[in-house]
Amino acid sequence: MTVLRLARSELKRMTGGLLPKLTILALTMVPLLYGAVYLYANWDPYGNLNQIDAALVVEDTGAKPASGPELQAGQKVADSLVEGHVFNWQRVTTTAEADADVESGKYAFALKIPKDFSANLVSPGSFDAANQAMLNVTTNDANNYLLSTIVDKLTTAVHSTVAKEVGEETANQLLTGFGTIHASIVKASDGASQLADGVGKLSDGAATLHDGTSKLSSGASELLAGQNKLRDGANQLNDGAGQLSAGLTELKNKTASLPADSQKLADGAAQVAAGNAQLNAKVQDVVGQLSAFDAGARDRVVGSTQKLVASGVITQDQANKILADFDTAAASGPVTDAKAKISADASQIQQLSDGSAAVSAGAAKLAGATPALTGAIGQASAGADQLSSGAATLAAGEQSAVNGTAALADGAARLDDGAAQLASGAATAADGSRTLASELAKGAGKVPNPNDAQKSEVSKVIADPVAVNNVSQAKAGSYGAGLAPFFLTLSLWIGVFMLVQAMRPITQRALASNAPSWKIAVGGWLPFFVVSVLQASILTLVVDLGLGLNAAHPVWMWLFMLAAVMAFTALIQGIVALLGTPGKFVVLILLVLQLVSSGGTFPWQTTPMPLHVVHEIMPMGYVVTGMRHLIYGGDLSMIWPIVLGLLGYTVLGAALSTLAVRKHKFWTLKSLKPEIAV
Repeated sequence: MTVLRLARSELKRMTGGLLPKLTILALTMVPLLYGAVYLYANWDPYGNLNQIDAALVVEDTGAKPASGPELQAGQKVADSLVEGHVFNWQRVTTTAEADADVESGKYAFALKIPKDFSANLVSPGSFDAANQAMLNVTTNDANNYLLSTIVDKLTTAVHSTVAKEVGEETANQLLTGFGTIHASIVKASDGASQLADGVGKLSDGAATLHDGTSKLSSGASELLAGQNKLRDGANQLNDGAGQLSAGLTELKNKTASLPADSQKLADGAAQVAAGNAQLNAKVQDVVGQLSAFDAGARDRVVGSTQKLVASGVITQDQANKILADFDTAAASGPVTDAKAKISADASQIQQLSDGSAAVSAGAAKLAGATPALTGAIGQASAGADQLSSGAATLAAGEQSAVNGTAALADGAARLDDGAAQLASGAATAADGSRTLASELAKGAGKVPNPNDAQKSEVSKVIADPVAVNNVSQAKAGSYGAGLAPFFLTLSLWIGVFMLVQAMRPITQRALASNAPSWKIAVGGWLPFFVVSVLQASILTLVVDLGLGLNAAHPVWMWLFMLAAVMAFTALIQGIVALLGTPGKFVVLILLVLQLVSSGGTFPWQTTPMPLHVVHEIMPMGYVVTGMRHLIYGGDLSMIWPIVLGLLGYTVLGAALSTLAVRKHKFWTLKSLKPEIAV
């Protein structure tokens, strides 16, 4: 018995009557009902959103920006939404009414534009009162859960559009402000240049001032030293003037009797002079008498010795000796001494007489001049008193001058320090002002100064700085096309799963034959595969021609689906053949596991980690991936590895089926009367 005969025998059994034929026809349509009908119902849901009633409330009162016409952004947004016909917008007067209608289900959701919408949009023009403009949305998941997601996309689009439009206006104002700032900085730069020149002159003047204050401080120090000397001299003058005044006062007191005394002196001196003259005359007489006596004594001695020589008493030599001794004695004798003393006294008396005469004359003059002298002494004493008073005043004034000069010197030193700081600060200010002028000039060049065309272009970029350039390497044409790979694959598995409800994996007749196990296994699989090929072919025609899937590679997609049903039928037929009725439950479990792990809607990487293992070892995830590439036009290099994998799953299913044939060739009571009938 050949494989084809076994398969044809099973197919004849399945189509032997009207009801079996209708059953096979119904089973053939299962993938179509599940896959095509579901895709038809969800082919383009976003294109029918205009059939959903939505409430639209506009309370915006408008706003007047700093420049330009009045802004009625809320009304503009509402008009744009109504004209877009994305939803069936119904204008409602109040927010309370709109919320109530959403709660009752009259409207799917409500979009409310508050009264300060426009005012908040233009508020960024004032940095002191910038507020976000709000769009209030009321949804109710009791109306539809996915509707909230759709509304979020709508409001995001409205937000982006309004933000872009208003952002352009705000950016335009900002750039206009930059132009104003640029002009102001240019003026500031010019002013800073003038300031730099002025501060430079100030710096030069401050340096000159510092030189002058240094000289002033030095001169003030020297002046203080001179004032100290003057003060010391004034103090000495005060002391001397006091002493002079005291001395002159004492002199005045002591010379008060000088005129009378000097007159008496003059009179006495005159008398002394007269007495001295008389005395001198008498002394001269005595000297003359002594001279005469001395001469007469020698004559008498000479005469006596001659007489003695003549008498022979003495010799001539003795007489000469006596005369010599007499001369010697006379020269040093009392008479001579008296004569000498009297002569000396006479000279003194003469001098005294002359002096007395001079004293008398001077005393007479003194007596005449004494009244004037005493008057002068009195005047001098009075002047000395005035001098003493003036010297005291001068000393006090000099002390004040010293104090003032000390203060002047201290002030000059402080002034010099201040001038030094001023000179240093002015130099720093000069450098800083030149730097300021230079940096302002540089800054003016860096501050934008756009013209109207540039402002318009840049405003658009600022309002919408990021543009997304979508390069779609493979793109689904619609929402239904996006779901097609998953639901087509799922419908193929479900179609095969439904076949095992009506078709036997292995016929009892085949088990009773002597055919090899593998032939019986393949013969049992081929009917499943043939019907599944019909299922896949009809499904492909309907989604391509009826729904307009427009697959990038329709023929390859059909052949790939045949490869998928080949693997699915082999696995399902082998599992049910081996396990019997419990195998159908295993196939159902595998369906559920693949349903959540194949990545048909969300990427499979987002599923819990244990399901990643299921995705890696089960075929449905790979079939979904391959279908996407064939439908959307992706890279086809990964199709062949998937096809090889499907062949592997087919071999695995055949191996399970062969194992089941070998197991069931041996008849047991359980085989004749199973616990659960197939």
